[in-house]
Amino acid sequence: MAGVLNFTPPSTPMLRPVLSRRRSNDRVFFVKSTVNSSDSPLTTISAPPNFKAPQPKPFSVRPDKIFDILGASLALLFRLTTSVLVSGYSVTIVPENEIPSDQYALGFAGYKLKETSKLGPRPEKPIEIYEFESCPFCRKVREIVAVLDLDVLYYPCPRNGPNFRPKVSEMGGKQQFPYMVDPNSGISMYESDDIIKYLVGKYGDGNVPFSLSLGLLTTLTEGFAMIGRMGKGSSYTPSKLPPQPLEIWAYEASPFCKVVREVLVELELPHILHSCARGSPKRQTLYQRVGHFQVPYLEDPNTGVQMFESADIIDYLRATYALTV
Repeated sequence: MAGVLNFTPPSTPMLRPVLSRRRSNDRVFFVKSTVNSSDSPLTTISAPPNFKAPQPKPFSVRPDKIFDILGASLALLFRLTTSVLVSGYSVTIVPENEIPSDQYALGFAGYKLKETSKLGPRPEKPIEIYEFESCPFCRKVREIVAVLDLDVLYYPCPRNGPNFRPKVSEMGGKQQFPYMVDPNSGISMYESDDIIKYLVGKYGDGNVPFSLSLGLLTTLTEGFAMIGRMGKGSSYTPSKLPPQPLEIWAYEASPFCKVVREVLVELELPHILHSCARGSPKRQTLYQRVGHFQVPYLEDPNTGVQMFESADIIDYLRATYALTV
C-alpha cells in the first residue's frame, strides 16, 4: 500500500493527502486554492493538442534562449560553486569499466567521475517553502536546499499572486519571504538566515557553508547573481491552478533550471523540487527511472507529461497553464 502524507499546516490547508496509486513510496498531493478567483480556477488540466515530449539534447541551447541562459549563468560568477555541489562532496577519476553501466557517472576519454557525498538525516516529508525567484533572500535558502540535497515543496509567491502570498499572511502574520514550514517538526519561520541555520542543524552537519555565512556580503552577491535575469520570476501571470503540484528535478546553480523555475513562479505553479546538485544520490534515482540524467526534468501528474529540455518545458508550461487575456 502506498504511503500517506499527513500535511496539516496552520489555517486552511492547501494540499490534501491521499493514498498514492503509483510506486509504493510515492505520495500524491492535491492543491486547493485559498481564494475564489476567476484568474486562478482549479480545473482539469490537459496537455496542448498533439503534444509530444522532445528527446533530450545534452549541452545544447535552443537559439532563441541563448541570451536567457547566458544571463542566468552570471550567478555562477558571483556565487562560485555554491549550490553546485552537495554537502561532503568528493570525487575520484576511475577507468570507465569500474563503473557499472546501470550507474550514473559523468564520463570522458575512457574515464568516469566517481562522486560521493555525506548527507545528514533525510526529512520524511518535503520541506515547504513560500518564496519567489528574484528575491536574494529566497535564493540563499534555495542554495542551502541544494547543498543539503533536500526535496522541497515550493509555493511560488510572485507579486500580485492571488493564492499563496495571502496564505503566508494567514500563517505567519505578514507577507515576508522566504517563509518555511517543516511538516516533520511543526516548525515554521521567516528570515533566510534563521531558515538556513535550522535546516543545517536538522538535516545537515550543523555548519553553515562559508559562502552563506558572510552576512551582508552574501546578500549582496546573491543580488548580483540575479542581474542577468533582473525581475524574472517576480510578477504573476494569470494562470490555471493545477490540481496537483508539478515535480521538477533541478538544482539552483544550473542556468537551465533557473529559467524554468522563473516560469513556474510567474505562473504560481506549486512544485516539488527534487534537488540534485553534483554528488546527489538522486542523480542515480533519475538515471534508473528514465535511463538518462539531465536537468531540468519535469513530471506533470496533472497531464502525465514527462520531459527534458528547458526551452520546451517553458513552452509547455505556458501553453498548458497560462490564461489568455
